[in-house]
Order: sequence, then structure tokens, then C-alpha cells
Amino acid sequence: MTAQPAILDDVIAWAWDGPPEGSAAAAQARLLLLDSLGCALAGLAQSRPAGFGGALAGWMPGTVRLPGVPASLAPGAAASLLATAMCWDEANDGLARAHGRPGLPVAPLALVSLATRSARLGEAVAAYALGYEVAARAGELWRIKPGMHVDGSWHCLGAAAAAARLAGMDRPAAARAVRLVACQVPFSLYAPIAAGMDGRNLYPAQAVLLGVAAAAAAAAGMDAPAEGLELGRRIALGATAPGSRAPAGEWLLAEGYVKPFAGVRHAHYGAAAALALRPAVAARLEAVRGIRLETYGEAITYAGNRAPATAIKAQFSLSWGVAAALVQGDLGPAAYAAAALADPLLRRLEAMVELHEDPAMTTAGRRAARITLDMGGETLTHAVVGVAGDPGRPMAGEEVRAKFHRLAGPLLGEAAASVATAMLEGNALATPAPFG
Repeated sequence: MTAQPAILDDVIAWAWDGPPEGSAAAAQARLLLLDSLGCALAGLAQSRPAGFGGALAGWMPGTVRLPGVPASLAPGAAASLLATAMCWDEANDGLARAHGRPGLPVAPLALVSLATRSARLGEAVAAYALGYEVAARAGELWRIKPGMHVDGSWHCLGAAAAAARLAGMDRPAAARAVRLVACQVPFSLYAPIAAGMDGRNLYPAQAVLLGVAAAAAAAAGMDAPAEGLELGRRIALGATAPGSRAPAGEWLLAEGYVKPFAGVRHAHYGAAAALALRPAVAARLEAVRGIRLETYGEAITYAGNRAPATAIKAQFSLSWGVAAALVQGDLGPAAYAAAALADPLLRRLEAMVELHEDPAMTTAGRRAARITLDMGGETLTHAVVGVAGDPGRPMAGEEVRAKFHRLAGPLLGEAAASVATAMLEGNALATPAPFG
């Protein structure tokens, strides 16, 4: 990867028509969209996202009706709500090289275009892929500082590109939209998560709305300097050297991972190790006397939260992920529900977890974890050096379909099966079931 200018016109020109039909990248784009829909629908089953949608309708009423939401919304508002719901359980996809989730504000725009039948599946997939590729490279360039949060920042460049394409604009107009956003990349903070507050989930909603506004402004002829993103890196991030990104011609979405669990990905490795030990201890968890988790340094820095009192703080807690996996035999949305947060056994086990950095894992840049359980006279250990979704271990279509059923089923019932089949087989997604 070589140093390149921060302008993304070359990526827009190359990715405009999306990946070739039948290619691995095209298949991955559809899987990522399906996963995004499942995560968003799971989020809409929660009271606060649904309430946000109802309040948003007062400002932006429309005709898009989302399940669980008491009022219809304008397309842009519906997409912004889906973005908030999509990350509510912290179960949606990401891209390691971007250190974030390029599709977070992009997928909702594509999904709403399908819901309103303003785009066919192929067009929506192309717009999603375009926005993803732009956002992924923006993420490579926009490396946040300590105390910042990635959501809602560089993602908005991808939202602008996707919104422009979905609006029927041409490549030069989409490039203008991206330049407009590049001069106003939001400054998002990690502070809400540290405080155990869910305001972080508003960040991707703002990225959607900024992308839509930029596309509309570009359609009206507005423009901004090509060097905006590079200037922002220098002024806001203190970057002193040009950034580097993948060149056009390489589908980064093919590297995108789907999460097997809910919660921050750093916690998945410890949870997977705990799940491997669970069959031997599930019937005697009261006998656990100590839990040692060894993992890489970044995981402890980013997700070392202890004794979480709220769902979002538990989603960013290594110790909670281990304890929930041992108690529930899973790490899904239920791990962060009120009942789990009040579970005395889960609380007791979480308090026992000792976090230790494994220098070898950190030095090797390897995402891995090792769990050791003290059972009072017996010691059990298991190490995990990767989970589903890691490079070389992509989740297959059947696994993504199963996850979709698990997340969307409680809200949609049997309709989830038809939506999953439609997405994976390349049929029209805009059925009445998810967006009636």
C-alpha cells in the first residue's frame, strides 16, 4: 500500500457499477447487506430505537414504515434510524483495515431504496459497494486519536457517494458530494460508552443525514476543495505525513467480516474460548473460583470496561463477554438485556475475570485469547487464535442466514425466511414483511 492523495475520485470511477455479477465480491456485498438488515431489525425490537423513530417522524414524516416504529418516516430519516438500530446490539459487520464499519451508514440507504422500490437489487448492491469502497479507504486514511470514536466520522464519505448514486446522479456529482463531506468529517467521542450511555448510537444516524445532505447539495452544484480530507487529517488529527490507502481496483468489501456474536469484536475471542470450556462446567458454574483472560493489548485498552451497568458498556467489556458466554452459552443480544444485567451469577463471574495482556499476541498483531478457569482443585484452559469472520475464516452464506433468522426472527417471524432467501438468491428484497 503506497501513499496516495486523499481524493477518492479514482475509487468512485472504478467502483461505480459495483462488483461484477457472479463474483465473490458481489456475493459478499449481498451477504453484508443481509447481515445489516438482520442487525437493524434486531435493534428496532428495542424500545429506545423505536422511540427515536417515532420522535424523528415529527421532523421528517414520510411513507416508509419500519417494523416496531409507531410512525412513518421520510426515506432519509428511515435510513438514519436503521443506522442507529443496526449498531444497537453491536453485532454488525466491519473491516479490520479500516478499524471500523464502512457499511454502517451505507447499508441503510441501500435497504431503504429497496423498501421504497426506488432501486432494484442490482442497483442497490452497486450503490452499497460504491459507498463501502469509498468509506473503507476513508477509514484507512482517517485514523482517530485516543478518546475519539470511529462511528459517524469517516463513514459519511461513503454515505455521500451511495446517496448520490441512489439519487440517479453521475460520477462527477458523487465526487462533489464526497468532497463536501470531506471538509466536515464529524468529531465523534468515545465518552458516551465510557459513561455507559447509548448516545454513541446516534453517530451513524448523523453520518447518513450528512451523506444525504451532501448528495443534495452536490446535485444543486455545490462543491468543496479536493484537499479537504487531507487538511482535516492535519488540523483535526494532527497527522504530519500523507495517509495511505488501498488503490482503486481492489474490492475491500471482500475482506469485510460478519460478526458471529453481538458486542465489540475484541470480546469475541475470549467469549469463543469460554464457550469451548462451557460444556465441561455448565452444570457447576457456582464452583468457579477464578477466571483469567489473556489477550492482546488493544482489546484491553478498548474493551476493558468492568462491572457494566448498562447494555452499551457491557457490549464493550471483555469480562462481561466471557461471563455471559459461560452463563448463557452464547453471546447474542440477550447478553445485554436487562435480565442479564441483573443476573447475580453472571455478575459474580464477571467480577472474577482477571484481564492480562499477552505480549506475544500484541507483538504479533494477532487477535486471540486464552481462558483459564479455576474450578477449586481443577484448572481448565482453552486458547482461541481466531473466530468466524476473521481473514481466511469468512462466515458462509448458511451461517449468515442463520444469524439473520436469530436476530430478525423475534420481530418478523416466518417472514425472515423469505427475506433471507430473497437477498441470498438475488431476488427483490422489497417485500412487505420487513418494511410493511
